[in-house]
Amino acid sequence: MSFNLVVPDLAESVVEATVSSWTKKVGDSVKAGEVVVVLETDKVSLEVTADGDGVLESILAPEGADVAVGAILGVVSGSASITTAQTVAPVSVSAPVTSEAQKATPVAKRVATEHSVDISQVPSSGAKVTKSDVQNFISNQTAPAPTPTPKPVQSTPAPKPQPAPLPSVLTMSGAGRKEERVKMSRRRQTIAKRLIEAQSTAAMLTTFNEIDMSAVNAVRSRRKDAFKEKHGVGLGFNAFFVKAVIGALKAFPQLNAEIQENEIVYKHYFDIGIAIGVTDGLVVPVLRDADRMSFAQIENQVKDYAKQAQDGSLGIDALMGGTFTITNGGIFGSLMSTPILNPPQVGILGLHAIKDRPVVVNGEIVVRPMMYVAL
Repeated sequence: MSFNLVVPDLAESVVEATVSSWTKKVGDSVKAGEVVVVLETDKVSLEVTADGDGVLESILAPEGADVAVGAILGVVSGSASITTAQTVAPVSVSAPVTSEAQKATPVAKRVATEHSVDISQVPSSGAKVTKSDVQNFISNQTAPAPTPTPKPVQSTPAPKPQPAPLPSVLTMSGAGRKEERVKMSRRRQTIAKRLIEAQSTAAMLTTFNEIDMSAVNAVRSRRKDAFKEKHGVGLGFNAFFVKAVIGALKAFPQLNAEIQENEIVYKHYFDIGIAIGVTDGLVVPVLRDADRMSFAQIENQVKDYAKQAQDGSLGIDALMGGTFTITNGGIFGSLMSTPILNPPQVGILGLHAIKDRPVVVNGEIVVRPMMYVAL
């Protein structure tokens, strides 16, 4: 029996994607839950997996093609032997179908099955349990199961399919020098479009201030070892600035709002977006109800988001919404910049590099670790 590989529902505001890469060729066998094709949306890369075992019969949407939700990407044909094998295979008692299991991605379920992990026991970093969640769960296990399983530390996840290189065209300028035209990725096109829209639809003003980071550095130096030992994550700057931003937004609620036609919509919750740079652009996952999160929860969530952004497993639900954004140009060495709004938000805070500078304190010139911030 054949089945189609189709473009899944992407997100409320995303209706189209681009075929980034096929991990299989026509004639290759595929297994249920195995990634067959990778799509690139405006926000994230999305893996399309096979619903069952079979052979890739045809590819209807080649790499680089733009496809809409529900479009058929390819066809997988099953075989009688595969169907029979699936019919007589015993049902695993250790992996019951639960509501949590149903909230896991197919790839996550496959990795969990390979390592004899009960998917319902795996904590989720978002709306669904992802492959990274399962791998983190396996790595954190200290007591191995009675049945022999591969050691988590030794297990190596399958290499992630890399997007196909974007097509380029070599041309010659009038002076006989080479030029190269490379098609922008869908994410870069969207970023460019949104940045222009932000500047043309909002009256943006940037105000700069400087922060003496001495007190924060002292707290981090004093607490970093105990914090890492207790929570398993380093005490960075993210939590300090998230907490400071929330305090400021409570004092100035106009910045935790958005404009809809002739009304201002004040948000009485604090969903803070954290900008994370990736290979082909920028993503802004959201810390939901950040005012209720501890320092450790913030640092762990940002760490998980950064890892998911790099390996392409960041879910679209993690990128939706947000009432205010924090971006950090300091990781690139920037001393000062003017961040651009993330519409429909009306505020964004830009952090920068910390540098020792001479400042005047109580009438004396002293050296302090200083950071410029841009609001």
